[in-house]
This record gives sequence, C-alpha cells and structure tokens, in this order.
Amino acid sequence: MPIDDRKIGTNIIQNIVLENREKLNITGVLDVLSFDDQIVILETELGLLTVKGENLRINKLSLDTSEVTVDGEITQLAYSEKESMEKNAGGFLNKIFK
Repeated sequence: MPIDDRKIGTNIIQNIVLENREKLNITGVLDVLSFDDQIVILETELGLLTVKGENLRINKLSLDTSEVTVDGEITQLAYSEKESMEKNAGGFLNKIFK
C-alpha cells in the first residue's frame, strides 16, 4: 500500500505488532538506518524507532510496502525524533574529538 494511502487527513497510520517478544512487524517504515544483532534503528513516518534486544535480524524488508519484520529476543522499543538524535550524535562526536 503506498504511503499516501496510509494517511487519513493529517493522521498517519503506523502499526507495530509484537508477537511473544520474538517477532516484530512494523508498517510505515521509510528506511533502515542501522542494524546489528543488538539494535535496529528505523526511520518511520512517526519518527525514529529503535528496537533493542539480542540475536536480532531483519527477516523481511519491503520499502515498497513500508513493511519490516524483525526477529529475535526483543527487549525495548523507543521512538525519538531524528533531529534530537543528530544533535546528540554531533555533541557526542564533538566531545570525543576535542
């Protein structure tokens, strides 16, 4: 389903379904920014979504339908704004290279 079809008025529809803390299905994904076996960072229509856990792997990735499936032991889901992450990263890097 195209992204424009997911919008109702000014609202954006995003679904997150977590099954037994082992399988996470997410819609409304724009991009995968970073991933490894302990953290997956996704750019979604509602902000950045960070998924933390162990033995994480991206089982399904379809940017055409804006869907991602993550498998593994999921321990945390957190939203943040992209701008705040960039500011924090810049501040952290600036501190290292001083």
